[in-house]
Amino acid sequence: MSKLIKFPGLVDVHVHLREPGATQKEDFETGTQAAVAGGYTQILDMPNNTPPTTTPQTLEDKIKSAKGRIYCDLGFNFGATAGSVQYFKEVEQKVFGLKIYMSQTTGPLLVNKIDDRDLIFKSWQSQLPIMVHARDHIVESAIYLAKKYNRKIHICHVTANQLSSIEKAKKEGLSISSEVCPHHLFLTIDDVQRLGPLGIMKPPLLSKKDKQKLWQNIDKIDMISTDHAPHTLAEKYDQTSPASPSQGGPKFGVPGLETTLPLMLTAVKEGLITLERLTEMLCTNPRKIFNLPNQQNTYVLVDESPTYTISNNGLFTKCAWTPFVGLEGRGKVQKVVLRGKTIFENGKFTGKSRGQVIFPQI
Repeated sequence: MSKLIKFPGLVDVHVHLREPGATQKEDFETGTQAAVAGGYTQILDMPNNTPPTTTPQTLEDKIKSAKGRIYCDLGFNFGATAGSVQYFKEVEQKVFGLKIYMSQTTGPLLVNKIDDRDLIFKSWQSQLPIMVHARDHIVESAIYLAKKYNRKIHICHVTANQLSSIEKAKKEGLSISSEVCPHHLFLTIDDVQRLGPLGIMKPPLLSKKDKQKLWQNIDKIDMISTDHAPHTLAEKYDQTSPASPSQGGPKFGVPGLETTLPLMLTAVKEGLITLERLTEMLCTNPRKIFNLPNQQNTYVLVDESPTYTISNNGLFTKCAWTPFVGLEGRGKVQKVVLRGKTIFENGKFTGKSRGQVIFPQI
């Protein structure tokens, strides 16, 4: 007998919709369809596009392009470079966060000069977070700068070796939050041999011990973000295609919007997390930390009963694959209601797109 769970609309503050510049992988339509099919009603898009979102014009181009084409509500984050600091004041009412890449990534936004990082933290004076992409102990540099300039920071795709630094900073009164990605909760470095290029992302998959440490500290991590970063299979398997200007090989990143909820509901069944805590991490905390607008009469109905093996079949993401093939999923999104209107039911969209481009409530 089916048992329905009612969630507020899920929220993901860390999504790469690939538009403009790489719409062969994903675009605003397919990416927001994937989001809704996964139970998400609000998502925030990242700036490492071609061209990157580092000027008021490139931001405005994204906003205009998204209008009328999105199935859930969509907001944007702004890219941090030494050249983009001149625009911070102009764009801060239109974006939910500033993204600084302090470690290797896809795209041209790596900021590795100490003076440039200092200038960026000094210049961002919004109440909204600086979102930090920092491998391993580079996160401590971000914490130092956040303390120096009293900035609110959010650590993206946290790994086990960063947890103690984040916890220490939080106890010292820094406004710091963090997210964990499903691929770091459900996959390990041992899976790379099986997955090949489909298991390559930044930060990379780590050991079983690291994965266990993330689960043991799940109550200290503020939210779950997918870091949904689709690539075509051809790009993933093309060993000559550079993932970044400095490295050849498969491109970094995996899709995740449609598989997060079934994976996490499996974790609930296994006693790794409570349903109440899951709701905090997928709904309550990201809305609060990023000052997202309220969505009246918005909810997701999930039939928690079915258990199944995750596959590539029926995915809405344009890339049409998932690294979680073969893992157990639980629950099916039966209905998504956005502002009182059913937009998705029994695996199908019910009509025209009804998502809105959103702006911060500050």
